[in-house]
Amino acid sequence: MAAIVGVLAMIVLPLAEVAAQRGREADLRSALRQIRDGLDAYKRAVDGGRIAKEATASGYPPRLEMLSQGVEDMTLPDRPKIYFLRRLPRDPFYPDPQVAAQDTWGKRAYDSSPELPMPGKDVYDVYSLSDRTGLNGIPYRQW
Repeated sequence: MAAIVGVLAMIVLPLAEVAAQRGREADLRSALRQIRDGLDAYKRAVDGGRIAKEATASGYPPRLEMLSQGVEDMTLPDRPKIYFLRRLPRDPFYPDPQVAAQDTWGKRAYDSSPELPMPGKDVYDVYSLSDRTGLNGIPYRQW
């Protein structure tokens, strides 16, 4: 009897670990999609004249948290805020739950290359800071 329980435990534990990782990967995909959609919506608002921009700026937000903190709508007289995200999602693979959501992501500026993403004057894209590799064999940093 104990041997059967031991064999079942050897089968169930790895399956549970894979299922948990698969769930966090789904959360990562969702968070990346939400943030990237928010960044694109911010850029469209700048291009549409709803958000003030310096002449030399790219049109992407200077800080990631601006997507959820909101920015003034320059097209309306009372200048209400435009929000691009209800809340900024966290990277589900970031180890420290005490760190602010915006600090759990790597940030790529508009003028940095995809191969060597670097922060800069704006946030053009985000990526996971995890050094782990996904179940699909691709490192989370490259998702």
